[in-house]
Amino acid sequence: MDMRSRPYRSVLYIPGSKDRALEKARSLPVDAIIFDLEDAVAVDEKPAARATLTEALASGGYGPRVKIVRINGLDTEWGRADAEAVRNMDCDAVLLPKVESAAQLDALAEITGDLPIWAMMETPRGMLNAAEIAAHPKLAGMVMGTNDLAKELQSRFRPDRLPMLTSLSLCLLAAKAEGLVIVDGVYNAFKDDEGLKAECAQGRDMGFDGKTLIHPAQVEIANTAFAPAPEEIDLARRQIAAFEEAEAAGQGVAVVDGKIVENLHVATAREILAKSEAIEAITAG
Repeated sequence: MDMRSRPYRSVLYIPGSKDRALEKARSLPVDAIIFDLEDAVAVDEKPAARATLTEALASGGYGPRVKIVRINGLDTEWGRADAEAVRNMDCDAVLLPKVESAAQLDALAEITGDLPIWAMMETPRGMLNAAEIAAHPKLAGMVMGTNDLAKELQSRFRPDRLPMLTSLSLCLLAAKAEGLVIVDGVYNAFKDDEGLKAECAQGRDMGFDGKTLIHPAQVEIANTAFAPAPEEIDLARRQIAAFEEAEAAGQGVAVVDGKIVENLHVATAREILAKSEAIEAITAG
């Protein structure tokens, strides 16, 4: 499946140490799972979590969900062992926390080989080096770590996320320049549906592919927000049909709903339909 059409609407964090959570994740309607060996696992549980997660992934049952393993940083006492374990896990990518340079990705790739790498973007230096990080040949995706970033920035929470916008935009620009997947940070108030809807809408409007989630109750809202809406699908179909008709008549542009439709609009329309079809295929599976 083409990466631009592969859905990443909902990306749920699951503790790598909790058997019950690992089991439940097999049935959740999420597009991707981040199996966490870092923040969600207590210090004294980290070695055991590595073994628990290896066994859970080997058992399978996660279907079409993209399986991403977040390890501890290579500057911690657990990082290298995590990376060596992930190399042999049945997963799709390894996620490195607090990425600030391409050199950190080089160090990880030396251990994990051909496994695609994702980067947690969660520090001021990471923001300033986003372009360098995104250009790394092994990098496939970026995850915004907005909680850590807010701590580093000493910013206050605002529903409009004004203190975050520069950081979010820098990473978006870097990811889009390299054709990477990029998913937005978590929304902490997991019982606040309206707040989550607003933040998902903002992230989707900005261009994020989806949202990281901390609770299964958030999945449906994210899936809806980051999927093409029925009216978008209808418009995409009409734009393609009108443009093809105009082309057949020897014209380079068409008009739909009083607006010009050119090649670039048709390319976007085709991406919308491809993503919609990919979502249908995953849902059916």
